[in-house]
Amino acid sequence: MGSFSGQSSGSCDLSFKILLIGDSSVGKSSMLLSFISASAEDLTPTIGVDFKVKLLSVGGKRLKLTIWDTAGQEKFRTLTSSYYRGSQGIILVYDVTRRDTFTNLTDVWAKEVELYSTNQDCVKILVGNKVDMFQDSERAVSREEGIALAKELGSIFLECSAKTRKNVEQCFEELALKIMETPSLLEEGSAVGKRTILKQKPGQAPPGGVCCS
Repeated sequence: MGSFSGQSSGSCDLSFKILLIGDSSVGKSSMLLSFISASAEDLTPTIGVDFKVKLLSVGGKRLKLTIWDTAGQEKFRTLTSSYYRGSQGIILVYDVTRRDTFTNLTDVWAKEVELYSTNQDCVKILVGNKVDMFQDSERAVSREEGIALAKELGSIFLECSAKTRKNVEQCFEELALKIMETPSLLEEGSAVGKRTILKQKPGQAPPGGVCCS
């Protein structure tokens, strides 16, 4: 597993849309930056929607992940329906030191997924972030509670640290593998990959030397 160079690879096999959701300040943007650039400096809150593209090889396939990050603030909720449309994977993030961010996953975010997600088979992963930030006495959400909620949501579960990069790459790779194990999502990802490849003229490099742009 790991990244591959779009310049040395003629195309990607599969293309998936991944969402990062959860309250503001739980570390969604830091997780994304950590995964994309192997660093997680202090970030200003995302305003509206931002997305990044990551090319990597997982399970013997070359993947293009388009990862969408959105603001958790209430005032940006008007973006949600288009944001969720066509996604194959959703990462639900909470801060293990702030209990309200955990309860909001069931009270707010899981309900939005159910309401707006257009893919019935969409794969979900529950992520407890900021495990580097506390002593055991300062943990607000136990690992057992996270596991129980993940079971309730029918999702994978991981705890990670965007700051130290612990389990960040594993989060995206496990999600990608699970999507690839779901026939309807695999078919979607394959169709998108083929369409983007066909748009390119023979011998033409994609913009920026990145495959499937």
